[in-house]
Amino acid sequence: MQETVRWGVLGAAKIADKFVVPAIQRSSNGRVVCVAARDRERAAAFAARHDIAHAYASYDEVLASDQVDAIYIPLPTASHFEWCKKALLAGKHVLCEKPIAMTASQVRELIALRDSTGLVCGEAFMVAHHPQWAFVQECIARGTLGELRLVEGSFTYFNDDPDALKNDLALGGGGVRDIGVYPVVTTRMATGLEPLAIGADITIDPRYGTDKLAVCDLTFAGFDLHFYCGTQLARRQHMIFHGSKGWLSLDAPFNPGVYGDAKVHIRLDGTGKAETIEFGDVDQYQSMVENFGAAVLRPGEPLAFTLENSLGNQLVIDEVLSHANR
Repeated sequence: MQETVRWGVLGAAKIADKFVVPAIQRSSNGRVVCVAARDRERAAAFAARHDIAHAYASYDEVLASDQVDAIYIPLPTASHFEWCKKALLAGKHVLCEKPIAMTASQVRELIALRDSTGLVCGEAFMVAHHPQWAFVQECIARGTLGELRLVEGSFTYFNDDPDALKNDLALGGGGVRDIGVYPVVTTRMATGLEPLAIGADITIDPRYGTDKLAVCDLTFAGFDLHFYCGTQLARRQHMIFHGSKGWLSLDAPFNPGVYGDAKVHIRLDGTGKAETIEFGDVDQYQSMVENFGAAVLRPGEPLAFTLENSLGNQLVIDEVLSHANR
């Protein structure tokens, strides 16, 4: 019985270099065996840093390798759908960076292809694997906060580099696709609900045509989600869930360990109780790749974040972006 997933990586992006590939190499059930980049020297340097045996200058070489079971895709957003399809059609399992596609219709196509091939295909939402979010979900489900009435969130950073991929509209750049997905996905995960109405006020950077600020209002059954995301603001991330009996907030909801410590603060009105729960140094990327590896190695093992969940998130993002006037 196979015990290790052999990974091939398409691209040498920062997310792969700093987080996901190191997590695969540390994991209990995976190993990266090859990497490709359009610049062979870049691929070779990446391979040397991570003790990867083979470096290629062609993504197709990775897909053609009989030594590869699964593909990790950290390419620019506009390339995700194309290479997910190619990998699945080549008989490889696929884990792709978020957002996995540009539109909901593309996600639906990937779901159909996943089902027809019987392969595992998933979106790399690492937050789905962090225990702080399981804790938040449990608090809401058991009524710790009373009736949930309001959720607030933000995710921002500053990057106005004209050469940055995230500022290239043709490559799928912009703040909503890059970071706006996180307040949406975590609210959906924590509550198990989908929005009933979606509004957004989006500011476009005239230099790039990408959204640099989005202020969004989503109506759910019983509560509202208000959040903003921006690519030209000082770094911030926060999420607050406010109920009729209390509220909770997360210090570093999306990038704990990078932005700040994983802490959840709870304050309850009736008892005056206030406490902070600390989650320590959890590697959500390693948990993600191990969950994916288990689904590959043991057919029927569920993914924590399915393509159906990806579809729900993409439907929201599509609607938010429909409010942009470029």
